Amino acid sequence: MKKKIAVFSDVHGNLTALQAMYQDSLDQGVDEYWFVGDLLMPGPSVNEIWALVQKMAPTVMVRGNWDDLVVVSARGQMGMEKPSHVYFGRLAQYVAEHAAPGLVDTLASWPLRVTRQVGSLNFGISHNLPDLNMGQALFPTNDSANFDQLFTPPAGQPDIDVAIYAHVHHDLFRYGTDERIILNPGAVGEPFNHWPALQKDLRAHYLILEVDDLGMAVTSFRHVAYDREREKVLADKTDLPYRGLYQKMMDTGLAYTHDDDLLRKYNDRYHYIAEYERFKENLSK
Repeated sequence: MKKKIAVFSDVHGNLTALQAMYQDSLDQGVDEYWFVGDLLMPGPSVNEIWALVQKMAPTVMVRGNWDDLVVVSARGQMGMEKPSHVYFGRLAQYVAEHAAPGLVDTLASWPLRVTRQVGSLNFGISHNLPDLNMGQALFPTNDSANFDQLFTPPAGQPDIDVAIYAHVHHDLFRYGTDERIILNPGAVGEPFNHWPALQKDLRAHYLILEVDDLGMAVTSFRHVAYDREREKVLADKTDLPYRGLYQKMMDTGLAYTHDDDLLRKYNDRYHYIAEYERFKENLSK
């Protein structure tokens, strides 16, 4: 038995990066895809990304925290207390206004965690913790004991040998306290590293696992170049809110999700609070 699996996550609406990752996976002869959450926002592409993911036909799809933000906000349930909440709400409004019927409900239906047996190994797959897809408990430099939480099996199921998570936008191979393996594929659309020399690598990051009868024969962390200028042009052809911030992110590799002062300026300038409130009112009619 030999199976080659592409593990990917954190696309965040970046179609150009996902297309590059997909083409590379075809070139590498991948048999199967596992998606580990955060498909849309803040990038401009919605249905084009959804069509490509459907073409991949992942056998694993788990729900990330940004998938939850899309669902909650597209259903008009996001409060406006913080600039970042306005950011999430207005971006999800954009998704709701462009998404194919049923897309948002499909995101809502994804589980937080799945397990998959491949050969002799049992994989546990979640966006972050098995029961919590947000927070910084699994930041790459945290204690190994934090990561042991990934190995708690669902009731009545066998022990997990290998844990896969996403969320932190860092590709990673490390061990739990009992030496079980923990993997993170990194981010397709928004890779991140605090160390400046490593942060320069803004290619699309994903992981290929090759599993055979003895275990994991290959773990290949793939970094695939793509045209970030093309992604900026794609954004420019849309009515994407915070378009300038997204294009700036394409230049810097930095996210501005929690820059309250900067977001407040955008919110005030473009009247995003009023736009989202009108969107909510229309949903209730």
